Amino acid sequence: MKGFVFGKFYPFHIGHQKMIEFALEKGDVTVLVCAEENEKIDGNIRKQWIKDTFSENKNLNVKIFNYSEKDFPNSSVSDWEISKKWSEVFNEYFKEENFLVTSEEYGEMLSVIMDVDHFMFDENRESIQISASEIRENLFENWSYLPLSVQKYFALKVVFLGTESTGKTVMTNKLSEYFKANKVSEAGRDLIQNSKKFEFENLEKVYTEHANRIEKVDHKESFLTLIDTDVHITKSYAEFIFGRKLNVPEEIIEKNKADLYLYLTKDAEYIQDGTRLEFEERNLLDQSHRKVLVENKINFLEVSGTWEEREKMVIENIKKLILKRQMIFKV
Repeated sequence: MKGFVFGKFYPFHIGHQKMIEFALEKGDVTVLVCAEENEKIDGNIRKQWIKDTFSENKNLNVKIFNYSEKDFPNSSVSDWEISKKWSEVFNEYFKEENFLVTSEEYGEMLSVIMDVDHFMFDENRESIQISASEIRENLFENWSYLPLSVQKYFALKVVFLGTESTGKTVMTNKLSEYFKANKVSEAGRDLIQNSKKFEFENLEKVYTEHANRIEKVDHKESFLTLIDTDVHITKSYAEFIFGRKLNVPEEIIEKNKADLYLYLTKDAEYIQDGTRLEFEERNLLDQSHRKVLVENKINFLEVSGTWEEREKMVIENIKKLILKRQMIFKV
């Protein structure tokens, strides 16, 4: 048997996932992503969410139908005329399919119009008590209802940058507790014990390990990840200490990309623990960091002042970032 499932998947959630799984129990399935032209997230992104979620299933195909609401009305109310209008689309896309799966009464109407079987899935939402509209209203409060592929898309990453002894690690640790966020510790401090004694080749190990730590973050735990340092700081050390450019693979650069870069200024109290650069070198390293960030077109916000002022500023900017992402379906 061949069947189809259709919907906006705006966003794709575990209720949709369960419905597709239900359909796959009955045969090969094609999923049609219906993407309205005014919606904020492209249909190709939604298609990829579904493909990634079912990456190991060879019996699933995903297609996209781009449309305008003025031509094809959106309605959660079951209506024969609306169903007839949409059936014209489905007849074009599904010439060999002999069943469809929905969780709405209009599924029965479509099955009559198209002369295919209809299987109702969880009509009263008893197994998954969530809707896409509820998730759009409050994305992060409904985080657990999103499949991993969707969580990765909406997840937020914040990186703390700056020269030595400016509070990057303190901020990462303290604010990961404050926001109940994931955290990624600095690989460089673990792999290079002394900033004065290491080889150029060590830097490749650093950026590789750091990228692996970012990749291993469990997005199911939190939508927010705080990261202590990133690959641009590693590149800066290469130029500052060795006078050489560090060639970093593009996939490593991609894994390091963040939504917010917070640069902690060098006016913080300097604490020399015996493994750090001397004070003057540390301040020159600040210049190197800024140069590399500018060259790589990394926009960052400066965080300065006392420890209390820094913490307050960081919290405010992360809250702004969260609010902005919350509004993604509304702006």
